[in-house]
Amino acid sequence: MTQLQDLSLYEGVIFDLDGVLTPTADVHERAWGKLFRDYFAEHGITPEYSQDDYFEHLDGKPRYDAVSSLLGSRGIELPYGDPTDEPTANTVCGLGNRKNIEFSEILATEGVEPYPGSVAFVEWLVQHHVHVAVASSSRNAVSVLTAAGIIDTFDVIVDGLVAAREGLTGKPAPDIFLRAAELESISPNRSIVVEDAISGVTAAAAGGFTVIGVDRGVGSDALIAAGADVVINDLAELLPVSTSTSTSEGSAS
Repeated sequence: MTQLQDLSLYEGVIFDLDGVLTPTADVHERAWGKLFRDYFAEHGITPEYSQDDYFEHLDGKPRYDAVSSLLGSRGIELPYGDPTDEPTANTVCGLGNRKNIEFSEILATEGVEPYPGSVAFVEWLVQHHVHVAVASSSRNAVSVLTAAGIIDTFDVIVDGLVAAREGLTGKPAPDIFLRAAELESISPNRSIVVEDAISGVTAAAAGGFTVIGVDRGVGSDALIAAGADVVINDLAELLPVSTSTSTSEGSAS
């Protein structure tokens, strides 16, 4: 794997959101699971939904692409519909919108706290004048960042809404990462993308970025196979020893 150079020598770091900055990947996984377990049972679709389906077909992908991918794995084709479809519509967009209701209800009920190690790492980068940005497939990125209290940290946020407005192809294409780099005026070959999903790692590698994979459950081997240069379990591992030690001591007080 690639050895990271001094982090302060990179022009910028682009972060995925769910599973990297906030534990909302868990919320997405729960929302998708609720949607497809109910939908498959209602329509007698087999095999039943499993966690493997989430990592293979849903994790990190734009909402409607994810629906199409999982349905396709069961040989099912539905009309695409329109993003304005009601969540009761039996269309790709209708199912995607139904999932978003599940996600929003969980977020509103339980809230979200960012990963402490991720916050500490972002703060260190900002202090060392490294550009930071968010690039996420989620159309809920702004609301999640706001709920987590970290939205003001990022001048550039390229999310699912921006991608739809600008016609950017979703992951595993590198478009949203390249657009974030363009808006930050940083070079992909001098910048890092931090991702936890296979589709995101594949996208970032295709864009020419150094890729840090964060293993939140998909597995180190899978992230490396997708193109990650380095795999870690928590972004605090990237902090200088003195910084990470003081952060841990501060968190315990």
